[in-house]
Amino acid sequence: MEPSDSSLIWDKYWQVVKRRWIPGLGVFFPVCVVSVLAASWKKPAYEAVGKLLFHKTNTIASPTGVEQESGGVKSDPANDRSNPLDTEVEVISSTVIVQKTIDHLKLKDSEGKFLSYQAFLDRLTVKNIPGTNVVQVAYVDSNPELAAQVVTTLMDKYLDYKESTQKAQAVSARQFIEKQLPKEELVIRQAEAKLADFKEKNNIISLQEEATKSVEMIADLQQKIGTIKAQMANVSAQAKEIRAQLGMSSQQAAAFNSLSQAEGIQSLFAEIQQLESQLANKRTVFQSNHPEIKNLESKLNTLKKILKERIEKVSGAGEVNPNGNLQIGELQQQQWAAKLVELESIRLGWASELATLSTLDARYRLRVNNIPRLEKEQRQLERQVNAAQSTYLHLLQKLQKARIAENQPVNNVSQISVPTVVPEPISDRKIYYQSGVLLSGLIALVTMCILEVRDKTIKTVEEAKQLLEIPVLGVIPLWKQWQKLPGTEGNAALSLPMVAMRDVPRSPMGEAYRMLRANLKFASADKETKVVLVTSSVPKEGKSTVAANLAMAMTQAEHSVLLVDGDLYRPSQHLIWNLPNHQGLSNVILKEVEVMKAIKKVSNNLYVLTSGAIPFSPASVSDSQRMASLLDSFAAYYDYVIIDAPALNLVVDAATLGQMADGVLLVVRPGVVDYKNAIAACELLAKSGQNVLGQVVNAVASDNENLNYYFQGAYELEDKTLSQA
Repeated sequence: MEPSDSSLIWDKYWQVVKRRWIPGLGVFFPVCVVSVLAASWKKPAYEAVGKLLFHKTNTIASPTGVEQESGGVKSDPANDRSNPLDTEVEVISSTVIVQKTIDHLKLKDSEGKFLSYQAFLDRLTVKNIPGTNVVQVAYVDSNPELAAQVVTTLMDKYLDYKESTQKAQAVSARQFIEKQLPKEELVIRQAEAKLADFKEKNNIISLQEEATKSVEMIADLQQKIGTIKAQMANVSAQAKEIRAQLGMSSQQAAAFNSLSQAEGIQSLFAEIQQLESQLANKRTVFQSNHPEIKNLESKLNTLKKILKERIEKVSGAGEVNPNGNLQIGELQQQQWAAKLVELESIRLGWASELATLSTLDARYRLRVNNIPRLEKEQRQLERQVNAAQSTYLHLLQKLQKARIAENQPVNNVSQISVPTVVPEPISDRKIYYQSGVLLSGLIALVTMCILEVRDKTIKTVEEAKQLLEIPVLGVIPLWKQWQKLPGTEGNAALSLPMVAMRDVPRSPMGEAYRMLRANLKFASADKETKVVLVTSSVPKEGKSTVAANLAMAMTQAEHSVLLVDGDLYRPSQHLIWNLPNHQGLSNVILKEVEVMKAIKKVSNNLYVLTSGAIPFSPASVSDSQRMASLLDSFAAYYDYVIIDAPALNLVVDAATLGQMADGVLLVVRPGVVDYKNAIAACELLAKSGQNVLGQVVNAVASDNENLNYYFQGAYELEDKTLSQA
């Protein structure tokens, strides 16, 4: 079953605590002592409590007509999420009210100075009780009587402030409205005058009724026009028929009718006809030059001249032939002429009436078309009048309210609880002690976290595995009970690395090295690995101890092993095995001594070649052909050759020797090597083309690791070993 993320996080924090508990305790105890001492010196504090009740009241009018609260509780509008009681809480704790209270009571701090606003707020608590219209005011002080006085004075100053503020608002509103009313009245008059001028200019009484009447009138006119046009068509047809029978136009018929009825014209026609008859008779008797004929012709011409003058006088033109129609003399022709004149007169009358009706129709249509525009302008003017009147009436109402609010007292807030002092102090020293302990613990935890963050070293096996991305072949635990082993008292070798495989082979460390031996065999199963280089990123990671114990573990598997101390800078194998170091690897390479004389047997199948005298240039000695030849000969003679090389980031010898070896084991010690050096060592191994077999995590403390099955069994074995010893 996989652990959850939360359990892993808490486990990680627990590991931090286990690693840093010593500095944590170093911070915890001083802070705890200081907190306890400060709590013991602190005086007990008493709390005085008072309450204010806010009533739901009417509101006064602002000069702009917007409702303002006068300190009461009012239901919130739908779009307003503010709470009036929260506003009053802020007013009570405002600078104005607090400063008046401080000045009235002359409140001072421990130094004898007037109490600051912030210091006062630190002792003051003002809150509204949920679900009620009550605000609670509380003040804490070491003097209970002074605490009660502060609450009483604070509430009194608040009530005075509310009353003065309300009256000031009312006075300001009244003065503003009184100045604004004449202006609004003038606006009303101007709007009404514009509306009246508009109606008078456009002859408007009621546009809606006028539009209805106009539509009805237009329909009636259209009906009359149609009737007149029909009658005119009938008259025109009759006149046309008469003109065809008479052979004259209407003007001629009118003239004929006038001549036939004119006084003296008919008598002249009769005389002319008589003279013409006499002249015709005389011509049958006399010749044309006879005086009588001459006399008759002269009279006839004179009468015709007179007739022509009278016709011109009557008709205005000489269009009528006196010898033509006037000579017909028949009654029927006179009647037709009279009828034609009558029809023409009727037609002209209908035409005049039609023109009048058409003019009226055009006027009504124009008026109807203008009515929408007139209605729009009228509505705009009426809205201006209504708006001005509404504003004026609203201001009158607000003026009345402002006058009432100016003279009424503040009745929407009252004290419902006289400030009382809690008989028992609210600050118990036990609480301060507990707070001090909690604060000390918190500071200790913060200190441990800071130290953990600032520590860039590798701390656990998991970190080494994830950071270096190299297989972990062995985990060597830190044996804490070293000094408890019997027989180690007074042993000078206590300061030296221990060979667990030799001294306590059944210890957890021995089991760890045997596990390393097995994993190393599995890691090199596909390729024979006889020469193994053991190195580390930085010094003091225990690579020499790991090399010595690994060599011992291989001999227990019936292998012959040669342990070569290749660290020509700080050799340590001669100290681990308690061997002389005047003859060793450097002497063999320089051919100062034979190989077999320099190699010492320390146990069954285990041989050690110490470093020998430290040369002037160790790097040139390690990177020599002689060194490569020696390693080849060692690999041919022994089953395994283990080289204890210097640190990778210290000198280049380890990288040089690694190219001569079959594989490299990188020793990583948590708490010693940091991320930077470990990564640099891995990069160096990768760039130089080393065959990295894996990493060995050395000196792993159980406090820094999750106790899995391996460590549990290992430490049980450790306890068993100690008990047997």
